[in-house]
Amino acid sequence: MNTFSIPQMRDFVPHRLRPWILVIFVLVFQFSGGVYLASVAEMVGSTQLLQEDIQMAGYASLVGMALFFGMMFRLKMAVKSKPTLLLCCSVILLANIICANTTSVPLLVATCFVSGFFRIWGTFECNSTIQLWITPKRDMSVFFCYVYLIVNSTINLSGIMSVYIAFWSTWEYMHLAIVLALMLVMLTTLVIYNDKRIMPPLPLYGIDWLGMLMWGVVGLCVVFVCTYGEYYDWFDSFHIRFSTFLGVITFILNRWRASFIHHSYIFHDLFTRFPMVLSLIGIIIWGDTLLAPEHILEHALMEGVLGYDSLNLISLNWVGFVGTLLGCLVVYILFARWKWPYQRMLMIAFLCFIFYLAYFYFFIDYNLPKEALYLPIIIRSVGYVIMATAVLTANTSLPFPFYFCQAVCVQNLFSAALASCIGTAIVGRIFKVVQKMNYTEISASIDHLSPVSRSGIGSVYGAIQVQSLLESMKEIYGLLLLVAIGVWLLAALFHPAIRPARFFHPLFSTIRSSLSFDMLKKMRAQKRSEG
Repeated sequence: MNTFSIPQMRDFVPHRLRPWILVIFVLVFQFSGGVYLASVAEMVGSTQLLQEDIQMAGYASLVGMALFFGMMFRLKMAVKSKPTLLLCCSVILLANIICANTTSVPLLVATCFVSGFFRIWGTFECNSTIQLWITPKRDMSVFFCYVYLIVNSTINLSGIMSVYIAFWSTWEYMHLAIVLALMLVMLTTLVIYNDKRIMPPLPLYGIDWLGMLMWGVVGLCVVFVCTYGEYYDWFDSFHIRFSTFLGVITFILNRWRASFIHHSYIFHDLFTRFPMVLSLIGIIIWGDTLLAPEHILEHALMEGVLGYDSLNLISLNWVGFVGTLLGCLVVYILFARWKWPYQRMLMIAFLCFIFYLAYFYFFIDYNLPKEALYLPIIIRSVGYVIMATAVLTANTSLPFPFYFCQAVCVQNLFSAALASCIGTAIVGRIFKVVQKMNYTEISASIDHLSPVSRSGIGSVYGAIQVQSLLESMKEIYGLLLLVAIGVWLLAALFHPAIRPARFFHPLFSTIRSSLSFDMLKKMRAQKRSEG
């Protein structure tokens, strides 16, 4: 029986310990980031930045992360493991230092954008190395269970860590903790890694760097419009109009440019040849729209109505962490082991979303106990893991490595950043309009003769605010619930029986051969054009 081995590590490192070292590296990379949104209130108070500025920087990190997937195998074949880990740690370490000490919004956004790219590069380097340890059969449905277990768990746990650090000291100490962890990773890499290369190098020739940056501009424009829309009063503002114009023009130019160059970052025929890619993006946007109340209504309910402080609020991340573990277990059993069809898994995921919306619609109240929030948060987390894993695994049906990488790149651009922004902006705008209407209706029936007014104008104002807030929440939950049920029933009419049974990750030697052949074609085409 062959023992899993990592030849990039020195001989004195025990073979059984090697993959666990890389798992720890992955956790450090996933915990690290340019900004930490869980401590956004503390950052706003000490830096005088807007909350939207910090959110913009956080989403910029996710946009940079998504763009990496278009060239992930090229970087894997071009750079050895040891320099990769040292480079990624160095860039993320520098990004944490900059983000902890700057109040310049452009610098903060640019730093987070670059940090996101190197953060996922380091994560991919480690995960791709231990892939055969996770799933010896290279079953992508199993591998993606592990990926979402790591990613979603660290999202919850990093939020807990940053809030508690900010509570006991200051938010800058979160950056210091990550810097120390990255320095430990660098030191460990220098000690245990050698300079061996598993396969011959493949130079970074023929990558469409300009196309990658143009896709990044499009993503950042969408994030800017959705994040600052309410602050700048949407299209009444020049900033929003200009960002929309820039994003649309850049997207059109990028698509036009991809139609005639032979090495575009995202192939021009990706969406026309594989309509499934657009369908998956639509599913992601719809799912994030249904979960938008998590970012808007839940926080308003817990802080404005129930009166939770930051520690009580972030403690619910432990509940989300439990939901992530349960969701990964469900996906592993039903999807990876039993090979249930994609449609059935997605139906289960959206049933979880429907339950989440229905629970808050029927049980939302002034005196809702904290324990009553556990079940919907767990179910919501289970549904998201099921949806995300099924949608990501579906891309493995595309040809490796080019269309697969590009589909994952575009899909992650939406699942990580754009879909959440879009869904939150839509639901947030509707909620604001509905709340204004409810506030007007409730306050119209109160005058100086009303018994309620005798308690004082301050208490009356507060009571009206809370009542309009609760009624508006119930209306939004009810509206989303009705639409979700309608879409779910419509989707139930279709019964595609596509199963993830034959979708396996090819050997890296096979991927390298494909990349090498494509690079030779590009070089010949370049010589013909020059001649």
